[in-house]
Amino acid sequence: MQKKLLKVSRQLVSKDIEYWDAYDCNENKIGFDLIRDEPIPRDMYHLVSEVLVSHEDGSFLIMKRDLQKQSYPGLYEASAGGSALKGEDALEAAQRELLEETGLHAYSWEEINTEITHNTIYKSFVCITKCLKSSVLLQQGETSDFCWLNREEFLSFLDSKWCIPAQKRRLSKYLGIKLTV
Repeated sequence: MQKKLLKVSRQLVSKDIEYWDAYDCNENKIGFDLIRDEPIPRDMYHLVSEVLVSHEDGSFLIMKRDLQKQSYPGLYEASAGGSALKGEDALEAAQRELLEETGLHAYSWEEINTEITHNTIYKSFVCITKCLKSSVLLQQGETSDFCWLNREEFLSFLDSKWCIPAQKRRLSKYLGIKLTV
């Protein structure tokens, strides 16, 4: 009861608090709210969606993480992504994150991987866009640069020190390749 009251009072104090649905290890919502930057209780998980962006010409988008990011500053991501907000499913979160982090829309979506870590359920998607490649927008505080790579360049990038290690692992499963992680 006290946790519930505390949660309600926090909602009233700040609009900037980000709420997530809590899940069990079988990806079922368990009717408990998690709050960003607060510890996730044992045996609970939050949902994170990531999107590999492919252009209809076969190239892939990579985004450089802002130097002020706490994790992996200055490295490149082969995706847009982030935590699903309360009430969102994985695809809705992926579509929102794609728009927020790149300004892009996609016409084709496929879920390509699920991975569960100690407190996170990662859902990976690949999408196809037909945007003007120069129309990618950077999200302040999140990204600082971008580029489009053809398949050969993209595979080399995934096997480089500039790619986030966990992302290498998740994407290599989809691409059916073995990378040094």
